[in-house]
Amino acid sequence: MATIAAPAGRFQSLDAFRSRDFRLLWGGQTISLVGDAAFLVALGWKTFSLTGSTRSLAIVLMAHGLAMLGTLLIGGVLADRYPRRMLMIISDLARFGVIGTLAVTDASGALTFPLLIALAVGFGLGDGFFYPAFGAIVPLVVDQQHIASANTLVGISRQLSFVVGPALAGVIYGLSGSAAVFGLDAATFLLAAGLLWLARPRSFEPEERQGTIRELVAGFRYVMSVPWLWISIFVASFILMIAMAPYQALLPQFVREEFDRGVGSYGLLFTFQAAGMVAGSLLFGQLNPRSRRVIAMCVAFALNDLCVIVMALLPWYESAVALVTLRGACIGFGIGVWSTLMMELVPESKLARVTSLDFFGSFGLVPLGFALTAVLSGYVPVSTILVVGFSIGSVLWVAPLALRQFRTAA
Repeated sequence: MATIAAPAGRFQSLDAFRSRDFRLLWGGQTISLVGDAAFLVALGWKTFSLTGSTRSLAIVLMAHGLAMLGTLLIGGVLADRYPRRMLMIISDLARFGVIGTLAVTDASGALTFPLLIALAVGFGLGDGFFYPAFGAIVPLVVDQQHIASANTLVGISRQLSFVVGPALAGVIYGLSGSAAVFGLDAATFLLAAGLLWLARPRSFEPEERQGTIRELVAGFRYVMSVPWLWISIFVASFILMIAMAPYQALLPQFVREEFDRGVGSYGLLFTFQAAGMVAGSLLFGQLNPRSRRVIAMCVAFALNDLCVIVMALLPWYESAVALVTLRGACIGFGIGVWSTLMMELVPESKLARVTSLDFFGSFGLVPLGFALTAVLSGYVPVSTILVVGFSIGSVLWVAPLALRQFRTAA
């Protein structure tokens, strides 16, 4: 693994950049994430414009989520067997094809709501193979002591993408329409695959093959033997269903109805939240806490929920901007803690399966959340849905801290 000397006075958060392979991985994924962030804004507004229904985006996101869940677990098994780099490249090329098709169809005027759902399914299938491999490849491209730095930088790239991507989407969508945004996202997958092709991650020793089901069961048994893992995954699963799914699906409607604003203001909320996440990630990378990390993670995620509750109750757009920024800082810090715990404490030969079970458990109920949102949004005010969901979420993040074996795990 090639490295470069660290400059004098460097920030601890930047240590992972000493690895050439990490720089290639990070660069490609940053480009791809910018495209994804722009895509998400364009998808939300295009879906709403195409159907005129507040429920349509929830249905599209539900289709994507179900498809991702369909390949996620097998993706984890494969990434613990085969080179994770190649699985990621294949997934990037597949998603390039899907989003490229969406761009061409949209540009030709032939895009329909059923076709949009079908393409969302194809995109989700590719995501399911990608995420376990990505979650497990980071320790193979950096030294052990730089894992926290790597997670900080991955978090920053993810969050900066939501600063740049939505702003880019707003400009491109306004000038050239949604097809141009979709085309940009497709191109980023191709660039990411090319950069990853140049990387040479360290190999790892896979466990003896026992068959897909047995290997998956072995990963599940490991997760259930570690309280901080299975409790956190369970809590996240429920909160993503009752809080995050409604937030994601109903935010365009909330911005328009509560603040009487359009796509630019909608995208700006993503931008400020992402700016906060960058700050939170940097704070984590610099502090790199080594004790009471589970407590810090839960408190950060609970505060994030409280920010949404207050945002939903106040009538001013300016207060929403401030609150989503603070919310982002809490999320960035919490995710940094969680990712580092996973990569430092989970055995390398099980990391992809545990990552897939984390994603599957955390997002397993999200499609149901989108379905419930599609039903409730026709009868219950958006602000009420958000307040109730995130109130329950804040309580659920704090409650496990009463268990000594949970709060003292790491």
